[in-house]
Amino acid sequence: MTYVASTHTAAPAPNMLRRAEMWLDEKGKGAWIAATVIGFIFVWPVGLALLAYTIWGKKMFACKSKSDRHNFRRHAGYAMKSSGNSAFDAYKTETLRRLEEEQGSFEDFLDRLRAAKDKAEFDQFMKDRAKTADADTDTNVTDKEDA
Repeated sequence: MTYVASTHTAAPAPNMLRRAEMWLDEKGKGAWIAATVIGFIFVWPVGLALLAYTIWGKKMFACKSKSDRHNFRRHAGYAMKSSGNSAFDAYKTETLRRLEEEQGSFEDFLDRLRAAKDKAEFDQFMKDRAKTADADTDTNVTDKEDA
């Protein structure tokens, strides 16, 4: 008789609290605040526990972009694992490298665009300021001639 052992283990299903946390995370800060308020209204210890969790769990003051970057890094580590197919792994590595280069060049383009916009706004400000200064000078000269 031959026994076959499976190396694949099924991920445990998240419990009810974890599912509720994931659902509130999807809905955003407003859902956390609403859950905390409702918790205080109906059962104050639950509201207090939710308030503590949101503050100390950094849910309330976390920046969305930081959590997105964290999720990206977590998934990027998974994406860099070998699939076992060397041709696909080479293609994936090359594609990721190319996308990183494109992202870098696009960010450089955006920086240049912002700098050009700032320079144009500053030049317009200086032109308007010079016009105002010339108008004030002309007004002062006219006032001195009238006096």
